[in-house]
Amino acid sequence: MLKEELLRLIKQRETEGKDTLRFDNHICEGASYDDIDEKKVRWFLKKAKTERGLDIDESLPIEEILMRLKLARNKKLTNAAILLFGKPQNFFIQSEVKCIRFKGTDVTGKMVDLKPIGGNVIDQVIEAEKFIYDHINMTAWIESGKMERQEKWEYPPKAIREVLANAIAHRDYWSVSKVQIRIFDDRMEFWNPGRLPKGWTVKTLKEKHESIPRNPLIARCFFWIKYVEEVGTGTNKMIRWCIEWGLPGPDFEYTGTSLVVTFRKSKLTEEYLETLNLNERQMKALEFLKEHKRITSKKYADLFEITDRMARNDLIELVDKNVIIQKGKSKKTTYYEIF
Repeated sequence: MLKEELLRLIKQRETEGKDTLRFDNHICEGASYDDIDEKKVRWFLKKAKTERGLDIDESLPIEEILMRLKLARNKKLTNAAILLFGKPQNFFIQSEVKCIRFKGTDVTGKMVDLKPIGGNVIDQVIEAEKFIYDHINMTAWIESGKMERQEKWEYPPKAIREVLANAIAHRDYWSVSKVQIRIFDDRMEFWNPGRLPKGWTVKTLKEKHESIPRNPLIARCFFWIKYVEEVGTGTNKMIRWCIEWGLPGPDFEYTGTSLVVTFRKSKLTEEYLETLNLNERQMKALEFLKEHKRITSKKYADLFEITDRMARNDLIELVDKNVIIQKGKSKKTTYYEIF
């Protein structure tokens, strides 16, 4: 896209409001059907039919297929068509995923690996996942009574796919920034360029909320191949999947220009817990929570044969130290989970 044209569109966007001109449905100037990977389009149709029952005949001409997917208008390709099935970096240099593995827990640590991932956005999801699994660990163990070895990744694969696909589908492609994946010894960070919908905060992401995709055409195609859902439940599922995995729920942070989603390994390491000066009951309660997932103040009091008041005080202290989280809408239904 010419610099002058981009500046004009940005000025128009600022004048009329950022939502009046979506990046994904804008016509990609200079693009032709020669820029489309026909094999990728037909692969998409097969997968979409299998996953969601998309009923578009694979034998149709590419022009007809893209028109039915609303990725072309008046025989001209949208930006979404190029992002999904073309070579986006020929038109939008910012449409990459930057993957980095740091040694240690800070960006000042040594870069163990750095890989920019280009190509279409569908392949970006696949290749970025490969990078992640190359740089996180899998634990393995033998369970009594089971012949096969049990294996488990450090982070839940469903949550990895969800956060990655969302970052690529919902990013602000008007921004010159790139999606970033930063892997540290103790966590993974997913940086998604763009602003939250008007009126939203990071708290909104943890509650029930509607789906407001920044790039509806891309999100819709990701939906057809089961890369994302369209009902606004992705962040809620990520939280549940991490907790079920025995990890803290993901952190959501808005920097003003990007949404950062962080998956952390369990903070309940011996080294970390020693810094909190917990009593013996609290330490044993955390072991109970690792196995049973939740605890009530009554259960806590019964476990250690103490008064309800002492149990509540112990639990409140753990909440204040961000080790556990209190849930439930009334005194009778209150319970606690690992944060």
